[in-house]
Amino acid sequence: MTPERFYDIIVIGAGPAGSTAAMYAANAGANVLLIDKKKDIGSPIQCGGFLPHYEELEELLPSAQLPSTLEHIPSSCIHTSTRIHRFIAPNLEPKEFEVPADVLDRSRFDKYLAREAIKAGAELMVATRVDSIDGDMVSVRGVHGEFTIKGKVIIGADGPTSLAARTSGLIDRSDDMGRAVALEYELAGVDIDPEAVEMFFGRDYAPGGYAWIISQGGDTANIGVGIRQPLCEKGVSAQDYLHRFMYEHARAAPMFKGASITAVISGIVPVGGAPPQTVKGNVIICGDAAGHLIATNGGGIPTAMVGGKIAGETAAEAVSGKCQLAEYDARWRKQMGLEIKTSVYVKRLMDGLMRSDPMMSTAMKMLTPEQMKALQRGRLPEPVKKILQSLNTGIK
Repeated sequence: MTPERFYDIIVIGAGPAGSTAAMYAANAGANVLLIDKKKDIGSPIQCGGFLPHYEELEELLPSAQLPSTLEHIPSSCIHTSTRIHRFIAPNLEPKEFEVPADVLDRSRFDKYLAREAIKAGAELMVATRVDSIDGDMVSVRGVHGEFTIKGKVIIGADGPTSLAARTSGLIDRSDDMGRAVALEYELAGVDIDPEAVEMFFGRDYAPGGYAWIISQGGDTANIGVGIRQPLCEKGVSAQDYLHRFMYEHARAAPMFKGASITAVISGIVPVGGAPPQTVKGNVIICGDAAGHLIATNGGGIPTAMVGGKIAGETAAEAVSGKCQLAEYDARWRKQMGLEIKTSVYVKRLMDGLMRSDPMMSTAMKMLTPEQMKALQRGRLPEPVKKILQSLNTGIK
């Protein structure tokens, strides 16, 4: 393939946000190039694949116009389905609520989204790394050689360390409390509840976050930890915490006896919220690059895809003269800005409790399953707010 040198829109990153942006921009008639540094879209996997069912997403993001690719997911992209979220307090007391969801095969799902972008008319270049962005000029190198291409609009969907965002001055990720490190093992030979996603809290295993067990069907599962370095013990790594959880946790460890690790997955999760601006000049950012995720659970697939949809649509309208590119910022905030902002506030309230296992256990005992589901979604009903504020005052 010989790439063209001029495009209406260049999308950097072919994850859920980037492929969705490319698909919607191409559907609107724009000339689109989608670039990804990976040789194989979706591999290596860098994050999980838990995705609530469409009806749950409508409740999670009630003001959002969800992409069509979230409503009809090919069965080939789904490992299994779960029904329950079960929270395990530091004192090992469980509490659960209903969340019908699918566990995705992320490699297949990401490829599916990229293929949908191609079907819409976008051009895809894999194994191609962006070296620099200078105005509308993008310098790349990879299997097609080294060259420069030009785009009227650049969409940065290139993850939490986004080159597009950094080059344009849109983000500063120097705040360690705004970033979580996620480390996950894929296991074979486990004995777990196949219908439940279990989330474990406690400073010994997941300081500033939680550990999880998610079935992949049969005797396979993903287990992992999401932690924040400022809340960790000095000298203790994410792998140390995951091994504690796998081999020492009183409730979880027996499920993994005799299990084998078949894959290791890791990544950075930007839980600090969105930056003040997500548009600058001809650059817009979406997905993890723009902090498009729910900070209380770290889930970012649906919010990334909503952000990608809005980015693609706005970019296509901008190049055709129907709107200003700057409208993107207001558009995505209208559809999901409140949920993202509230989830960050809730996370900060929870941070205080996570410094004390007894207080965290007390909070989880006081909250009803419905209230815990609201928190998990990043919501903060007034009774819940009062409970959390009261407990945080007690810690002080």
